[in-house]
Amino acid sequence: MTSFDLLKKESFVADSTSNVAEFSVSEISFSIKRTMEDAFGYVRVRGELGRISRPGSGHIYLDLKDDRAVLSGVIWRGVASKLKIQPEQGLEVIATGKITTFPGQSKYQMVIDALEPAGAGALMALLEERKKKLAAEGLFAEERKRRLPPLPKVIGVVTSPTGAVIRDILHRIDDRFPLHVLVWPVRVQGETSGAEVANGIRGFNTLDPDGPIPRPDVLIVARGGGSIEDLWGFNEEAVVRAAADSQIPLISAVGHETDWTLIDLAADVRAPTPTGAAEIAVPVKAELMAMVDDRSRRLNSGLVRFVTSRRTELRAASAALPAPQDLLALPRQKFDTLASSLERSLIVSTRTHRTYFQNLTGRLSPILLTRLSSKARQDLDQVSERQKRALTVAFAQKRQAYAAVAVRLTPARLTQQATLGKERLTGLAERLDRAYLARLTQEKARVDGLQKLLKSLSYKDVLARGYAVVRDDSGQPVRSAAAVSSGAALSIELADGSIDAVATSGGPDTRGAKPKRKKPDAGKPVDQGSLF
Repeated sequence: MTSFDLLKKESFVADSTSNVAEFSVSEISFSIKRTMEDAFGYVRVRGELGRISRPGSGHIYLDLKDDRAVLSGVIWRGVASKLKIQPEQGLEVIATGKITTFPGQSKYQMVIDALEPAGAGALMALLEERKKKLAAEGLFAEERKRRLPPLPKVIGVVTSPTGAVIRDILHRIDDRFPLHVLVWPVRVQGETSGAEVANGIRGFNTLDPDGPIPRPDVLIVARGGGSIEDLWGFNEEAVVRAAADSQIPLISAVGHETDWTLIDLAADVRAPTPTGAAEIAVPVKAELMAMVDDRSRRLNSGLVRFVTSRRTELRAASAALPAPQDLLALPRQKFDTLASSLERSLIVSTRTHRTYFQNLTGRLSPILLTRLSSKARQDLDQVSERQKRALTVAFAQKRQAYAAVAVRLTPARLTQQATLGKERLTGLAERLDRAYLARLTQEKARVDGLQKLLKSLSYKDVLARGYAVVRDDSGQPVRSAAAVSSGAALSIELADGSIDAVATSGGPDTRGAKPKRKKPDAGKPVDQGSLF
């Protein structure tokens, strides 16, 4: 039965006065299912993969979407195990299958039989491009990340105040270590979510630590799981830059463990879930108290053991040391021995020096000293007399030498030597003049001979005997008739000048005959040709 037959069926009329048919829910649902399957049949759909779910049954449920619509899809377990590619969120694919409905939820869907890759999805491509841009600016660098405080006093949470996320965070903090929590309410989905989250992060950073509202020690940005479209606000540049610029250590807890956004890369710590963020931010109070008690007990027992050990070591060391009187007995005995020997040594030394001085006193009587002094005075007078005589002799010798030199240096002597030198110089000048004239005459005769030789070897004399020099237009001598072509310009140099000429023929005789020479006229000089 078709849907049109179903509309015409009269048995469904509930009121005899009305012509509106009455159907059951199942009839309507299955009629729509058959109509959809008959109208579309087997189709190929291109779109971007959105939400992907893999329940324990082995089937795969996903969304195919573009910029205006979303189409639900299902891949049955038998087909899923044979797919060439596994579906991934953000991947652009071409899905082949049939359109049908799911009456249990009044929704239409596509049963997919094959998947082919069609390129990266638009959102994922945009996300990857933005990720590369921000990474190039250094916003994801590890050196920018700060360590979390071990025990914060105030925690700031940027999230929706009405969702389950804030309740999970507050519940986990109360269980672990109750402390002051500040919530900055924002939208975590929609067009304005990114700007609100960025303002929340910056707002917490502007709080004064000593103000009426305390500044948090740790920030948590949290949201529950969702598709890439639902989490897109946390991929905005404003959110990433606010997280990177935050002076307060920040924990990112967006989505589930498999979800990731750009704020996760810019945050100081990424938590797999919002509850995990609370566990990372605060320790367990009971565990801290137990750890403090355990370390206190260990410290006390360690101090007791340390003091006991040091006391035992001190007692052992004191038992090994000798008594004070025993330490001083030997030095005291040695001191007594040296003291007694010192007294005897002083007496003996005094006697010895007295005897020595007495012996010196006998040799140092006044008479002996007077005698020695007189003898020394006599020796000194003798030496002084000898020095006077030696100086007198030396002065006389020097005076005689200077007198002899003075005799040689009289004005007459100097005038005589000057006259002799002048005469000698005059003789040398005359010899130099005679030698110069002789050398000049010799060189002039040599140059005259070379000039005559050059004249005899010059071609000018040859030209005077009736010869000529023939040159081409470049000024080079013509050495053979073969080098001259007909019509060539020539220059002929004679003894009394040069004339220009043009060759009427040129080259050797091709017949091999020798040209006949003209006999010269009587009384005319014979032209013998060029020497070159």
